[in-house]
Amino acid sequence: MPNATWSACIDTLCDQLVEYYVFPDVAEQIVAVLRQRLADGSYDAIAGDEDFAAAVTKDLQSFNDDKHLRLLYSIDPIPEGDPGPVFDEAVYRVEVELSCSGIASVQRLDGNVGYLDLRVMHNAPNAGHAAVAAMTLLAHTDVLLVDLRRNGGGDPGIVALYCSYLFDDRTHLNDLYWRVGDHTSHWWTLPYVPGPKFGGTKPVYVLTSEDTFSGAEEFCYNLATRGRATIIGERTGGGAHPGGRYRVGTHLKSAVPSGRAINPVTGTNWEGTGVKPDIGVPAAEAFDAAYRLALDHVLTLGSDGPRREVAEEAAEARAALGSSAALGGSGQQLEGAAG
Repeated sequence: MPNATWSACIDTLCDQLVEYYVFPDVAEQIVAVLRQRLADGSYDAIAGDEDFAAAVTKDLQSFNDDKHLRLLYSIDPIPEGDPGPVFDEAVYRVEVELSCSGIASVQRLDGNVGYLDLRVMHNAPNAGHAAVAAMTLLAHTDVLLVDLRRNGGGDPGIVALYCSYLFDDRTHLNDLYWRVGDHTSHWWTLPYVPGPKFGGTKPVYVLTSEDTFSGAEEFCYNLATRGRATIIGERTGGGAHPGGRYRVGTHLKSAVPSGRAINPVTGTNWEGTGVKPDIGVPAAEAFDAAYRLALDHVLTLGSDGPRREVAEEAAEARAALGSSAALGGSGQQLEGAAG
């Protein structure tokens, strides 16, 4: 007979899949897989919540490899109560503060090259002030490097805010269809942003790795489909189905995608395929590759008057980086879910 605790958890999880998962027909098929695994005794020998979460996640993703679809282990107990999404606003605000609003570094590199290392796309109400400060600081650099190699995603609102500093005209970035409520939300660059913009013409290089995921991938895809940035690094993780988290047990919560991205240019998204870089190099080499290209551009801007010191910095930094032979092959085709 199946473990009673795990059986109750599977029942709860299956109910959540049926109610919330973005593809109802797929939800039914995943439910069948979970119930069969439970009946077969596949979870009976598992003793702890963390191992159970790992095993169930493997089964959840075995059907369509949706990396957003997971059973998560929580060290802290999850309070009982509302069956809706699990979200503690007070705890989240502390997380945002302790992560410096998701910004690991913002600086002017030698040669007047801007560098922004974003680790989390925290939501705009909590992290927008820091995004504005960072983009204001970088507005007058000649080239921008956005490092998303360690960014696992986040909120579409903050993605739209960052993108708003990189376009001159109002631009349709992305749509999100939500199964719950059967509605679509539309994301555009903002008609107004505080402070000066970096603008829509200067070069932007986005650094990626296989760990670049979800909202960070949206940032890449938004810019790439509009020809606004060059992506350098590795193909990204391939997660385009946002959703919520729901209580399954005292230390267990589900992550159930209830939405899917629809890019207005391609009509699809990066689910399962990731965003293919324009210049493919190992993630560890992406910064040098991008900085090299950035400095090459700066050195075309002249060396008269106030630019003399910038040109000298750029030449020295460029010499330190050496040959461009390390650059890998490039690929221009954007690949989405249908690719």
